[in-house]
Amino acid sequence: MDDTEALAGIGTFARRVGLTPSALRFYDDCGILRPAHVDGATGYRYYAPDQEPRAVLVRRLREAGLPLVDASVVLDGDPEEARAVLAAHARRTRDTAAAAQAAIDGLLRDLSGDGERAAARVGGAELAGAVRQVAPSVARDAVRAEFPVLGCVLVELTDQEVRLVATDRYRLAVRALRPDDITSAPRDLLVDADTMKEIASWAVRLPEVVIEVDDRGARVHGGGEQRSLPAVDGTFPDYRIVLDDLPAVRHRLIVDRDALRAVLADHEGGPVILRTDERHRLVVSRGTTEAEVPAIDTRPPVRIAFAPEVLLPAVEASVGPDVLLEISSTTRPVVVRSADQGGFTTLVMPVLG
Repeated sequence: MDDTEALAGIGTFARRVGLTPSALRFYDDCGILRPAHVDGATGYRYYAPDQEPRAVLVRRLREAGLPLVDASVVLDGDPEEARAVLAAHARRTRDTAAAAQAAIDGLLRDLSGDGERAAARVGGAELAGAVRQVAPSVARDAVRAEFPVLGCVLVELTDQEVRLVATDRYRLAVRALRPDDITSAPRDLLVDADTMKEIASWAVRLPEVVIEVDDRGARVHGGGEQRSLPAVDGTFPDYRIVLDDLPAVRHRLIVDRDALRAVLADHEGGPVILRTDERHRLVVSRGTTEAEVPAIDTRPPVRIAFAPEVLLPAVEASVGPDVLLEISSTTRPVVVRSADQGGFTTLVMPVLG
């Protein structure tokens, strides 16, 4: 270990540069910040003192909300490219902040009341956002008529979190919420997706709501009001089996979410093919049309196809500037999640193409 005496372990290095160990592992996976040494026996990562400036710059860029695709230009491109990327991001940030401020001002005018203490207390907007994220994975039309439980959202209250789960057999969405308070034993219930959307529309204006489940039924309190959560009879598929059965990830794609969403929205019908090459470019194509999308790919080239109407909602439901695709096989479910948010995960089935 003589050659690593000057190196710092991941925990020590994380404290020095103001990042978390999980963030450092993520930046290693995507090639942004590789450790100076990885122990071949234990897999422990070690970092050199001269890596601290780069790590601090990575932290500052992410605090500014810069997508990793753009951050890599600032980190490794020439100064002129870096200035152009930062100036463009500043313009987008000002526009986004103005729109957000207008929305927040409207919400603040509507907020009133405090929730009552019950099973699980969460933010109203947080609950609404979770419903918005899982709702695209609820089954529709013929599938819903044949399997009514797939037209529902599974609401689980555990001893630590509230989970919302939905699937249409081609997608599986799981959103975990960390409540401000939990006071009841673990419970779960199936709620019709349309009912959950109504609850979300009401809850989004409230600072907090309380989800309560007991032998008398389920309900949501907030702002001095109470909304019923009528349970649907049936057995929801055991989604944990699917998650536990996922094979090891072979390819990771970190993609500019807005750019990918724009390309997918232009496609109507037919499979959309995502492929990378030796230069780690991501090309999205359908038929004879194709577009290159900013992405970071640190694994071998891959070619995989999706139904755009299945992949697009998963990308739209993510948050943050980057979307992460974790691919184990071109025939197994692909994990689609926000690069910076581990609480929301969508599984999307690829197609032949």
